[in-house]
Amino acid sequence: MIAILDNIRSISNVGSIFRTADAAGVKKIYLGGITPEPLDAFGRPSQPFIKVSLGAENTVAWEKAKSVSRLIDRLRKEGYKIIGVELAPGAVQYNKLNLGKNLEKIAFVFGNEVDGISKAILAKCDLITEVPMAGMKESMNVSVTFGIVVFQVVYNS
Repeated sequence: MIAILDNIRSISNVGSIFRTADAAGVKKIYLGGITPEPLDAFGRPSQPFIKVSLGAENTVAWEKAKSVSRLIDRLRKEGYKIIGVELAPGAVQYNKLNLGKNLEKIAFVFGNEVDGISKAILAKCDLITEVPMAGMKESMNVSVTFGIVVFQVVYNS
């Protein structure tokens, strides 16, 4: 299983996602658009990042992706099933996903904290899943959503 982070703004969210990805055995994380990298502009470890990730950037493979759209096209050709995680019409609840035990060719897309996944990227997804909201808020923190979805898939598929 791999993850695509599409224009996530917060370095703390990204660091937390790396740490959770390590715990869940996620193979690789693609950092799309403005998503912060573990390294600063001079190639040094970013202190705000590693404060949260606790070194998971060294145990989870990662790569910067300038275009998430082109990345999805490439991954699809490699046989990946692309699953967007977004509150959207027709989305399947995360706990009702039936992906089987072979998670090697699954790619989850997580979007921006304010705008979510863009409509253009959602249209490229094979499936959309969501974590239902029972309260007044229409979303939760992307790093929390990442943990919920990834651990559900790893331990309950």
